[in-house]
Amino acid sequence: MIEVYTELHQMGLAHSAELWQDDRLMAGLYFVSLGHAVFGESMFTSVRDGSKMALSLLVSTCLRHKVPVIDCQQNTAHLASLGAHEISRCQFLHIISQAQRESTIPWPEQHLYWDELLNL
Repeated sequence: MIEVYTELHQMGLAHSAELWQDDRLMAGLYFVSLGHAVFGESMFTSVRDGSKMALSLLVSTCLRHKVPVIDCQQNTAHLASLGAHEISRCQFLHIISQAQRESTIPWPEQHLYWDELLNL
């Protein structure tokens, strides 16, 4: 599986949002992006609320670039507490088909956009 995501990363399709302290990776998440269609894959943390901060980075960038949805794949209590909710399959397919036609977001150039989060 690592090889697949490495290849997707080399193709510019798989990305990560990371939280570092000194030279230590503390939390992060990885995702796949096709145009403006964003598919969250997995989160991890070794510090309290670290994955929430990594998700904040992704959400703020998606807000900045008007990404319509982040596919989080599962409806968990944790993700629901962060604002995730279910949509119908038909609605999902329509949104994703439109979003993937949009231009690619320059993910390596992105950072945490506090103003986007404060405007929620």
